[in-house]
Amino acid sequence: MPAASAGAGRGSGRAGQGSGRAGQGSDRAGQGSDLAAQIGLVARGDAAAFDAVFEQIGPSVFGVVKRVIRDPAQSEEVTQEVLLEVWRNAAKFDAGRGSATAWVMTLAHRRAVDRVRSVQKEYERERRLAAADIPYDEVTEAVESSLERERVRRCLNSLTEVQRESVTLAYYRGYTYGQVASLLGVPTGTVKTRMRDALIRLRDCLGVAE
Repeated sequence: MPAASAGAGRGSGRAGQGSGRAGQGSDRAGQGSDLAAQIGLVARGDAAAFDAVFEQIGPSVFGVVKRVIRDPAQSEEVTQEVLLEVWRNAAKFDAGRGSATAWVMTLAHRRAVDRVRSVQKEYERERRLAAADIPYDEVTEAVESSLERERVRRCLNSLTEVQRESVTLAYYRGYTYGQVASLLGVPTGTVKTRMRDALIRLRDCLGVAE
């Protein structure tokens, strides 16, 4: 009887663990569903929804990008580009083709790989420069890539100093709104307002349709 009781206890423990794992899975599913809903709101120009998307997915985007690029500074820049792409192209997300998290992570991985390839191609172009053997298509691609990055930088520079400071800390440094507020010595609500205004100005500057 004691052996049977112990076996039953172990079985109950395993069942409890299984239930815990099921609960965790349910939580993750709920988070994914919430992210999809927030992206749907972002597609309609809801900057507050983008705040929520950033809080939920921003650190994971940086992690994916950094694993590919390695370089922290470039990883921060590409993370900024990915989040701006989510803001600009949220309407392209199709829940029928996969989860919101998978969609954002795919954007992040693609951007990171593109940056690595761009850096590699730039190195190769410089190596061949002495021979003046530079294919036209590669020059075109390099110019377009450089212009896109310059466009983002120009739009960031169009922000006010306080807006740019908030965006830099949140996107380039990966701080949460609460951490940004603490660093700047202002209320979290003020940081969110700055970020919302900055996103609207960036959207206008980048020529994204409402």
